[in-house]
Amino acid sequence: MNNAIEKILPFLLILFLVPCCIEIDISVPSFPEMVRYFGTTEAVIQLTVAYNFLGFFIAAFFYGPLSDSYGRRKVMIIGNTLLTLGAMGCVYAPSIPFLLVSRFIQGLGAATPAVLVSAMVADIYQGQKATKFIGLMNAILTTLMAIAPVIGSFITKAVGWRGNYAIVAFICLISWVMSLISLPETKKEFDVFDTRKMTRDYKKLFRSPLFLSASFVPSAMYGAYLAFIACAPFLYMETFGMSITEYALHQAVIVGTFSVVSFFVNRLSQLFGNKPCVIYSSIFYVLSMAGLALVGFFIPRSPYWITLLVTIGGVAEAIYYPIIFGPSLEIFPEIKGTASSVIMSMRALIIAITVAIAGYLYDGEVFTLALVMLTITTICLGLTLYFLRAGLLKKPV
Repeated sequence: MNNAIEKILPFLLILFLVPCCIEIDISVPSFPEMVRYFGTTEAVIQLTVAYNFLGFFIAAFFYGPLSDSYGRRKVMIIGNTLLTLGAMGCVYAPSIPFLLVSRFIQGLGAATPAVLVSAMVADIYQGQKATKFIGLMNAILTTLMAIAPVIGSFITKAVGWRGNYAIVAFICLISWVMSLISLPETKKEFDVFDTRKMTRDYKKLFRSPLFLSASFVPSAMYGAYLAFIACAPFLYMETFGMSITEYALHQAVIVGTFSVVSFFVNRLSQLFGNKPCVIYSSIFYVLSMAGLALVGFFIPRSPYWITLLVTIGGVAEAIYYPIIFGPSLEIFPEIKGTASSVIMSMRALIIAITVAIAGYLYDGEVFTLALVMLTITTICLGLTLYFLRAGLLKKPV
């Protein structure tokens, strides 16, 4: 790989993830308007998130093995094509069924950068370099995520909910063009595609409690966060009576703080050690969700307390995720593509289920939502202690 490609590759990897990362945050400010436009319910509109992750879940299982056999580049181009088509379908959706199908197709495509960027990072970087790049990537992407709801609120005011999907479609189109003209191949040796080998690889991964727990926990933590994000516009704008701009600013604080912390994850891990960072961040996540449940029960009309507690949970996730992600791929280093597929597919399924449950149970108050999030994070804390005792962070990476 020549120097010019090495310089542009980090930019490309981040660009491919941009539409996947901002599509929810930029569109959720328009959820209340979409309820009125389509004459439907809040739960149905929240299914636009669940359907997206359902498509993601199905597709993610295949992209990793296919990229191991045919190369990261070819599979990335195919996936970006689906992502672009689905995004454009959302812009012109005439009905809820059409919108949900488009979101499903968009999810099929979105799984490609999510799976393959992770595999490509593992192809190129190891150890602290991987942690540093993942932390930097998270910081840049979450900065965009912090800005996204503010942009989404202004676009909704100016041109309506379709404008938010149009922004995402435009970025998808740019990503697709860049994947055609500039993306190099990062995998050095290709495997012969063999369904029996793929089955054996999946069995190896699913029979490993260490791999499953290390893969499940960061995804479940993110699922808890997205359950809040999907319900937040209704909570802040309808329950608390805030304007769309006020809601967007609260969302920006939550995600923006995540971004700032992500810049310093590598330094924190070097200063305090990976294991203490993981333990304390997971504990603080549980405590913040317990506090959110108490606030929801005793002082349910306190949006600033709610924003503060969810922000603390986001800080914990920002520290936790990049430290665990690299080692989870190194448990079976010979099948990183397949491992990345399983991780991202599980993540999508967990998020789809969590968002759907939270949307179904949401009653206009934060208490029920907080209980869902608290349950998830408590399970995550127990699994974290398990895989740390099993020596995940002691493995050379």
